[in-house]
Order: sequence, then structure tokens, then C-alpha cells
Amino acid sequence: MPAERLSSPHRTQRASTAERVDDGCEEHGACRGRGDRGAEEGTRQEANAEGSRRQGAGKADSAAQQGRASKLAVRPGEKPWTDREVADVRATLEADEERLQVEIAAAEEEISQLLRQGGEGAGHDQADVGSNTFERDQEMTMARNAKENLILVQAALTRIDQGEYGVCESCGEPIGKMRLQAFPRATLCMECKQRQERR
Repeated sequence: MPAERLSSPHRTQRASTAERVDDGCEEHGACRGRGDRGAEEGTRQEANAEGSRRQGAGKADSAAQQGRASKLAVRPGEKPWTDREVADVRATLEADEERLQVEIAAAEEEISQLLRQGGEGAGHDQADVGSNTFERDQEMTMARNAKENLILVQAALTRIDQGEYGVCESCGEPIGKMRLQAFPRATLCMECKQRQERR
């Protein structure tokens, strides 16, 4: 019996200690929970702030583009360029750029194959050699023309970005919206182009 009375307080003390430890863990857990929620809230606030900054930057870019569009050169009697008109011209130029790059790559690959065939065809019929040379010259001409047009397209895109699009490279006068909308990579106004063709 005495042994039972002695062991009982120890068990009670251990139980009380365990309860305090558990209570402490719960309190610390609550603290950790509050900390996690605070961190999540901070992250959300940072994300919202970043979104606001991006939105502000987007509005600033849009305003800048609108300002550049209205300042592009036009001929007397023409209305100023609008954002939509400039965007349409840019889309046409970018599509031309992609198409020309594909054409150049295909032409260069064809030229490589024709050159290999020419080297392997030593001693073949003269007519075959002549045909091979003709095809190679055609491909080289196509590749050269495509590269020249690609340079014009990329130059036009650069002029749009710099706000200098639509100015004739010869006389410095406006090329004209109608001409540029029909031929976006034009670098000469109609008068200078006609003078160039008469030479």
C-alpha cells in the first residue's frame, strides 16, 4: 500500500509535465501558424504590388506607343497614324520577316545540295552539269533577293520602334500612309521611286 501512495504523486507530476509540454507545443504551433499566415499575407501583398507595377508599366508603354504613332510622318491631307494602323503594319512586317527567313534557309539548303551533287557528278553528262548549274544560280538569286527584302523589313521595324517610320530616305518627305499600308517596307516616296525607275 505505501508503495502505491508513493508512486501516485510521481505519476501525477509526470502527467502535469506532459500536459504543460503539450500546451506549450500547441502555443508554439499557434505561433507558427500565425507566422505562416503572416508570411502568406506578405507574399500576397508583394504579388499584388508586382502586379500593380506591371500594370502601370503596361499603361506607360501603351501611352508611349500611342504618342509615337501619332507623331509618325504623314503627307498633307492625311490623318495621323493610329495605334491600330501601326500595329497592322508591324504585324505584316513581322509575318514577312518570318516568311523570308524560312525562304532563305530553304534556298541555302537547296544550294548546298546542288553543290554536293555538282561535286559528286564529275564526269557526268554535260547537259546534267549545265542543268545543275542553272538551278544553283536560280537558288542563289532567290536567296539574295530574299536577304535584301529581309534587310528592308527589319529596317522598317527598327524605324517604327524609333519613331522614324514613313520618311523618304531620298528627299526626307513623308512617304504616305496609303503607300506604306500597301507596301510596308517602302523606303522612298512615290515621286522619288518613279525618278529612280526612270534612271
